[in-house]
Amino acid sequence: MPKPEPGQKPKSPRRPPPPDSRRGAIAGLIIALLILGVGWWLVRDLTSASKMQDCLMSGRTNCNVIEPAR
Repeated sequence: MPKPEPGQKPKSPRRPPPPDSRRGAIAGLIIALLILGVGWWLVRDLTSASKMQDCLMSGRTNCNVIEPAR
């Protein structure tokens, strides 16, 4: 490595770029899946509430969900 001239900074050797970190991509994927799961739960909950409300608004009195016998 040649000596720098007076008044100049010595050049430091170049460092190789850091290896690709996928931590950010994995965190983004987890957040996206979490948002998707919450959205799916919210859609199902709102759909069942809407069906119950439609039943009650039509004047029916027996709007309970009937579970099939096993």
